[in-house]
Amino acid sequence: MEQKEFSEFAKSMVEYIGQYLENIRDRRVLPTVEPGYLRPCLPETAPEEPDKWQDVMADIERVIMPGVTHWHSPRFHAYFPTANSYPAIVADMLSDAIACIGFSWIASPACTELEVVMLDWLGKMLGLPNEFLACSGGKAGGVIQGTASEATLVALLGAKARAVRRAKEEHPDWTDAVINSKLIAYASEQAHSSVERAGLLGGVTFRNLPVDSHYRLHGDTVDEAIQKDLNEGLIPFYVVATLGTTSVCSFDLVTEIGPVCRKHDLWLHIDAAYAGSAFICPEYRYLMEGVELADSFNFNPHKWMLVTFDCSAMWLKDPTDVIDAFNVDPLYLKHEQQGSAPDYRHWQIPLGRRFRSLKLWFVMRLYGVKNLQAHIRKQIGFAHQFEAYINDDERFELIGDVLMGLVCFRLKGSNELNEKLLKRINGNGKIHLVPSKVHGLYFLRLAICSRYTESTDIEFSWTEIKSLASEVLAEEK
Repeated sequence: MEQKEFSEFAKSMVEYIGQYLENIRDRRVLPTVEPGYLRPCLPETAPEEPDKWQDVMADIERVIMPGVTHWHSPRFHAYFPTANSYPAIVADMLSDAIACIGFSWIASPACTELEVVMLDWLGKMLGLPNEFLACSGGKAGGVIQGTASEATLVALLGAKARAVRRAKEEHPDWTDAVINSKLIAYASEQAHSSVERAGLLGGVTFRNLPVDSHYRLHGDTVDEAIQKDLNEGLIPFYVVATLGTTSVCSFDLVTEIGPVCRKHDLWLHIDAAYAGSAFICPEYRYLMEGVELADSFNFNPHKWMLVTFDCSAMWLKDPTDVIDAFNVDPLYLKHEQQGSAPDYRHWQIPLGRRFRSLKLWFVMRLYGVKNLQAHIRKQIGFAHQFEAYINDDERFELIGDVLMGLVCFRLKGSNELNEKLLKRINGNGKIHLVPSKVHGLYFLRLAICSRYTESTDIEFSWTEIKSLASEVLAEEK
């Protein structure tokens, strides 16, 4: 393909993307297709000769868009946001053009060094303690993982390597199998499913601990569980504290959990996948008090900070145990500058990695901290707008506290009634929500997801919910 053709293709795609995003409000949020819809739209085999670019572009609307759930619609309120912005999109284009695989410093020095600096910029924006930052001069530093799920597993494997080493020092006759059978990790029962999955992948037992009436994990609960396992000859080694749980966006009490981990010398990992972006606003940092007691901290700029997926920021006070756990160093990956800069292949599960720090650089430079803060504050404001609607309608009740851009609510009544309401909402297709259930109570979650959301969109969504609730309640009589 000639450069002239590429230039024309790129311009037409950029124009299409701009039109798609600017007019996304006009598209139905949820597709109406059935499983298997796409295969009949395409030939059975790839074309022998090149198709025309115009035909490919036309097929985006014919084949792809009918099956797209539009996550960036202002009427998409499911899950948590996935971030998007023009600076990030353009940076990803550049990353794809450079197409380096930055597993080591020498593989592309700029790829590694920009990541080191950007994670320091980002850590300072959050107010992270210096002992997490590379600029502190110690071993610490940040790394971009693919997802928070990966970060949780990476931290667990580092903690596990440390625990196994210590156990062998104390009990030289113990085998790896014996030690692994004794390892115990802990998290709130409200922790994301990926936390439990990390335990499965890491081959260790995870204890899901009970929470208080605000769905928060307390230090004394962790301490009691650890002490019980110690008394039974087990090896507690890892605790995950969640700041902004998926179900209700609750915040574990790190100020209590941290000292317990210090007392028992356990690795404390903080998962702030969604809510961590809000910590760029100083008024929300009270929710991360005690972070200085953690060994590792993670959040996803690709959720709420206008950086496209995938970009999950993780900081380690001391990456030594992670590096030791992941270090396989064949001759063909060695280079003369080893030790002078991070070789990020030792900080993550995959070997390969894209030039993801470019989009952090573009977004932070082209928005600036003040505009990123304004984005977070605006979306939290929309959540409070919807919260007020719920409070003003006696048919509904709130579940949990509204602290970020998530509102959990339900019709007063049975779980079945609320299941019926959600089915009616999503079946109508004008807005999209997902449910959750805590302690047997079924409820609906409304997350502020799109950067295009305005007050009128929240009013639109409330009108839809209110109207369909009236229908469902009328049918119950």
